[in-house]
Amino acid sequence: MEHAEEHEACLEQTQRYYVERPIYNQELLQGQLHRRERTPQTLRQKIAHSCRCSSKKAKSHLYSFLPILKWLPRYPVKEYLLGDIISGISTGVMQLPQGLAYALLAAVPPVFGLYSSFYPVFLYTFFGTSKHISIGTFAVISMMVGGVAVRQVPDEMISVGYNSTNVTESLDYYDARYTKRVQVAVTLAFLSGIIQLCLGLLRFGFVAIYLTEPLVRGFTTAAAVHVFTSQLKYLLGVKTNRYSGPLSVVYSIAAVLSKITTTNIAALIVGLTCIVLLLIGKEINLRFKKKLPVPIPMEIIVVIIGTGVSAGMNLNESYAVDIVGNIPQGLRAPAVPEIQLIPEIFVDALAIAIVGFSMAVSMAKIFALKHGYTTDGNQELIALGICNFVGSFFQCFSITCSMSRSLVQESTGGKTQVAGALSSIMVLLVLVAVGYLFEPLPQTVLAAIVMVNLKGMFKQFGDVAHLWRTSKIELAIWVVAFVASLFLGLDYGLLTAVAFAMITVIYRTQRPQYRILGQIPDTDIYCDVEEYEEVKEYPGLKIFQANTSLYFANSESYASTLKKKTGMDPCAILAARKKAQKRHAREIKAANELRKKATNDLEASVKHEIANDELPVNGKFASADASSVQDMSPDEHEHFVDPKPNIHSLILDFTPVNFVDSVGAKMLKSIIKEYKEVGVSVCIASCSGPVMNELTRLKFFDNTVTRELLFHSIHDAVLACQVR
Repeated sequence: MEHAEEHEACLEQTQRYYVERPIYNQELLQGQLHRRERTPQTLRQKIAHSCRCSSKKAKSHLYSFLPILKWLPRYPVKEYLLGDIISGISTGVMQLPQGLAYALLAAVPPVFGLYSSFYPVFLYTFFGTSKHISIGTFAVISMMVGGVAVRQVPDEMISVGYNSTNVTESLDYYDARYTKRVQVAVTLAFLSGIIQLCLGLLRFGFVAIYLTEPLVRGFTTAAAVHVFTSQLKYLLGVKTNRYSGPLSVVYSIAAVLSKITTTNIAALIVGLTCIVLLLIGKEINLRFKKKLPVPIPMEIIVVIIGTGVSAGMNLNESYAVDIVGNIPQGLRAPAVPEIQLIPEIFVDALAIAIVGFSMAVSMAKIFALKHGYTTDGNQELIALGICNFVGSFFQCFSITCSMSRSLVQESTGGKTQVAGALSSIMVLLVLVAVGYLFEPLPQTVLAAIVMVNLKGMFKQFGDVAHLWRTSKIELAIWVVAFVASLFLGLDYGLLTAVAFAMITVIYRTQRPQYRILGQIPDTDIYCDVEEYEEVKEYPGLKIFQANTSLYFANSESYASTLKKKTGMDPCAILAARKKAQKRHAREIKAANELRKKATNDLEASVKHEIANDELPVNGKFASADASSVQDMSPDEHEHFVDPKPNIHSLILDFTPVNFVDSVGAKMLKSIIKEYKEVGVSVCIASCSGPVMNELTRLKFFDNTVTRELLFHSIHDAVLACQVR
């Protein structure tokens, strides 16, 4: 009782509106509206306008291309500088060990990870629009680069390589295999940078939307498995070949297991100790996040401890533990990448360019939304393209945004891109001054850092349970992305996942939800009759809605479901009518023959009765028999009920329809004509302006199908159908 009273009180407080207006169809509505006059521009005028330059336009383009010119003059030093310094130092401390570690994933010497942690990070300060993401080496991209490098230069390849002197002139301290892999990695960065730069200049930032979140998360989870398996040999200290391509995970695990008896115990102990320390440090940072002024830089602490222990105990010579090795001081002179490699690695570069951009722009959007500023997807493409393109001349491999470092940069008080610049300067100091100190660092320590940083990606396995409850289709995308990337390799896996995601879009448009709508009494609101008890249908009126556009892939489904949902098939009714008419004709013919026969019998009977003086009796009988046939009307001869529709009007709700193609328009026209033949008028309600323009271009309207069939809303159409 109390609930009912509260409900009534709520209804009384609800705002109401009353509108009195004509019933609008599109013909009437367009007659009362006046279109704005627009002079269409020719192609020449459009080109001339786009090429026209003014000081204001030039300044706008310059600020767009170099965002630093816009935000740096307004930089509030007192408010932001301290936070950016702390954030830059904290991020730089993470950049160092991750740069060294991810170089192993990219199949290049560790120093190239430091190069990739300096040049691109510094360049992003000038061209990037996100204030919080940390550009540099990232596990997934590094793994993709390493896969291509190993495919092009497998472990078995002898020291006869590409004829080149550009990048390799002074790499005497590296063997030929690493030299060639560096060439591949650098050229890959060069090409992926060009692709990103071209896509950005052509305003193709929207390509990232095709990498939906479940696809990216499934792909990165598979990449985490790839990364983890690739680091097992470093953790165990065993010597195995590195594999790439389909089933590389299986081959890598099999190779490690086949050499498990040769495990270097010293390397394993050092690696496991580092893993434990890193996990403890991450747990402390997570639990005491609010109390700690800055996160404990456990990675650099582990690197320092590992380097000290390795140097003090001489692990390399005494226990045969693999170490980082020679780290040359200073920066290398710029060199041109190996252009002749481009045809062999183009598809891989395209995949790396798109995945790298997708990672960066997704993190940029998260931070922009959180802190209330905007990022430009096209400018992010340009920024990443410049970072990769220019970085390739300085021996950098492909880079993107790192999720873990970005979170540290934001959580430690970073306000602008200055924090990223400071982190790159820290890497520069190491390269110029103290890089040689890290030469004794065991590779198993770097493997431990990589493995622990995969913890967040492995948590994405929890997506399976979540997506199972929320969306089976998105779960299918996640699973396909994961399985394909795991077993086919990251390149083919990504292509497979994107293709499958496209197929799901087609599947959804071909399998939309169809509804019959009814009215909520005394309102102009129409809802699904099967979902709400209060919703009622008008007698003789059906309102049909499909939550999809109308085009070649679903037009047949639309028409067949319409007939099924309304319970009336015009073709079946017309066929029944034709069949009934034929039967009627046959029965009329039979009735005529019966009448003729009865007349003949009557005449013969009359003659016979006259002769026998029995006219009254038999005459009455014969007369009655004849009259019973002659008095039958055509309707009484029919033994069927003429099939007639139980509805007089059909309304198609076009609210969810975004576009109609030529196949959809023809199908729609045939629906209107078919139902008209059986006495049912068809109306279209809530048709948007762009859809109506498309119908006009497709010559949908003619003498039989006019704009009077289109109504502004469902309620307009319902009222008009009731008047008819």
